[in-house]
Amino acid sequence: MNTDKAETIHHDGPSWKIVGRFSTFAAADLRRDKLLEEKDLQVKVHLQGPQDKLYFAVKTRTDPEVARSPATNKNKNRKKK
Repeated sequence: MNTDKAETIHHDGPSWKIVGRFSTFAAADLRRDKLLEEKDLQVKVHLQGPQDKLYFAVKTRTDPEVARSPATNKNKNRKKK
């Protein structure tokens, strides 16, 4: 039996940004549903805050697969004069 572990490389995706804070999950879920209509955008609702001031945060980020693709930057290929 082979006990060697296969080494996998983890690639961090783009960071999550908070786009809204709500006191109820229903309000946060409505905002999430509106944001899910955008293409290549990941959205999640996350419970955050200290125990006495909890809130539901709506977080977004671009899809890691899209972010990992090579960016088209026209100035990148230009030579400095």
